[in-house]
Amino acid sequence: MTQHGNDATVTLNPRPKATEVELHGINTIPDADRTSRPFDLFRIQFGGANTFATVLLGTFSIALGLSFWEAVLATVAGVLLGAVILMPMGLFGPKTGTNNAVSSGAHFGVRGRVVGSFLSLLTAIAFYSISVWVSGDAIVGALTRLAGVEDSIGLRTVIYAIIGAIVIIVVVYGYQFMLLVNKTAVIANTLLFLLALVAFATTFDPSYNPGPDAYALGSFWPTFVLAALIAMSNPISFGAFLGDWSRYIPKSTPPRKLFAATLLGQLATLVPFLFGVATATIVAGEVDYVVALIQASPLWYAVVLIFVAFIGGLSTGSTSLYGTGLDFSSVFPRFSRVQATIAIGSLAFVFILVGRLAFDLLGAVNAFVGAIIVTTTPWMIIMAIGYFVHRGEYDARMLQVFNRGETGGKYWYNGGVNWRGMVAWIAAATLGLLFAYFPPVISGPFANAAGGVDLSLIVAIGTAAVVYIGALLIFPEPSYSFGPSGPRVVRSIPGTEREVVLDHASQAARAQVRADARADASSPRG
Repeated sequence: MTQHGNDATVTLNPRPKATEVELHGINTIPDADRTSRPFDLFRIQFGGANTFATVLLGTFSIALGLSFWEAVLATVAGVLLGAVILMPMGLFGPKTGTNNAVSSGAHFGVRGRVVGSFLSLLTAIAFYSISVWVSGDAIVGALTRLAGVEDSIGLRTVIYAIIGAIVIIVVVYGYQFMLLVNKTAVIANTLLFLLALVAFATTFDPSYNPGPDAYALGSFWPTFVLAALIAMSNPISFGAFLGDWSRYIPKSTPPRKLFAATLLGQLATLVPFLFGVATATIVAGEVDYVVALIQASPLWYAVVLIFVAFIGGLSTGSTSLYGTGLDFSSVFPRFSRVQATIAIGSLAFVFILVGRLAFDLLGAVNAFVGAIIVTTTPWMIIMAIGYFVHRGEYDARMLQVFNRGETGGKYWYNGGVNWRGMVAWIAAATLGLLFAYFPPVISGPFANAAGGVDLSLIVAIGTAAVVYIGALLIFPEPSYSFGPSGPRVVRSIPGTEREVVLDHASQAARAQVRADARADASSPRG
């Protein structure tokens, strides 16, 4: 099989089997191994979100006191806005052959890119936890109704552990196995969600409206904005991970196809979102949505929900956990991708038990998704602006300097940090949190600046754009940090690129030495 690019014809290697453990870590994917297509990018986004975790996010708008149609409008608005912001994040992987956190080294510095690693960790823990929580609760609810099993903390712990362990196994196998799981989730869960039209045809009432006194934040607009932001968190959560999958797409792929794959993949998630909105009206007022829904379902559909929950838990959990394990294997080079995945998965499982069994689920999820939006969105804005300014031209080798235990190169800037992007992100994330209101955990001092309407997203986006563009204009980046075509719109200044040298004291360098020694020891002696 051959791939015809702009400059050369590449002979592609056979696509690995789903049961083969992925060999690539954070390193640049060779052109011959880029066997994916934009449709795969669509499929893994839709499959990863076509689950009960997304359904749970859809229920929040009803739990906050909106009517059915108000909730639908808030959900569509949030998903659409999030998808538009997310779209540029699919461009980096094909250009750089690595994930978005490492790609961000061009705009944050090869050391400053750990900001992206932190954001991916925050997102992974949140959505891995949500997926295991909700899927486990659905299975527990089904067991209590169908088999008469008594609900208990011990039962939930066992179910959470089983789902969490299976997710880790899927992620250990890697990208191709994830594609298989998500392909199954796209088809199976879509059909199962659509069966809800039959299951709840006689109980669902689209005129559901609890009245103005039910608004969680006291009035319509503050509550509506909060509901939209919660829905928006789902597409935004893909920002740090999109490059994990798009790096397997050939670099010659037209940007319009990547844009379309991302936009359509996110719009397709309205299927589980609106399932959540509609079914939440049926069990409104119940403390445990999942268990209550199973009790309210026809018996045949309660059985169906077990499969929806299980498949969905695997797809959402794996897409969340994969990128973090991948990225942290480079931040902490002593860990392989597999070891890092197991470590992060174990940490997330502890969070699941503590968060689900000891704290309020609604409050915990609300705080996490709020923090994800306010901190990740400005990072994505800076990345998108940087891509435009740099004309999408990147040096894949130089982006790997930190991972190789080296210093120097065109993205070294000041000690490995590009303060322009870093200052813009810190300012935007900080100001955004000061205006944020995600009760009961996050309540910034300026949360009531607009009469209770959450301004955190507008403040974060505006601050990131203004500070970053201002820094590029007033303090131009060195000319060597750009590609052959030079910068777009802004200017550059002359400079001398620092030579790339090995940092013998770094963990990455020591890890490379150990790897070389193992390779020499295992090689045949002549």
